[in-house]
Amino acid sequence: MGGANLEIFKFGLYIMFPIGWMYYFGTNLEERFSVPDFWPTRESTHKIPFEREEIKAEVERMKAKRLAKRAKRLHMEGKADAEGVDDDKPTTDEERPKGQSVRWSLDRGAWESVGGK
Repeated sequence: MGGANLEIFKFGLYIMFPIGWMYYFGTNLEERFSVPDFWPTRESTHKIPFEREEIKAEVERMKAKRLAKRAKRLHMEGKADAEGVDDDKPTTDEERPKGQSVRWSLDRGAWESVGGK
């Protein structure tokens, strides 16, 4: 068929093709395959608080945000009352009669008592 020269050529091609491929795609990667402004800058990412005052301020900010969302949700549902009584909170085990449990009612959107004596 082909002879020794063909086999040597094929062997060289089998060896050099992956090396050439790795050399082509492995050099100059920063300029060849980079997308400008892909990663966010350090100023635009979240800053993790480490100091006690910063942590306390962040917790207060998150609490205010959560309460604002809750107030908006309750207002949208028409369940916001003027006194600010929290009916969504289940009673504790000490306040609940023995054998009675609570569950979340999808119809009412609040906790309700189940069972009991």
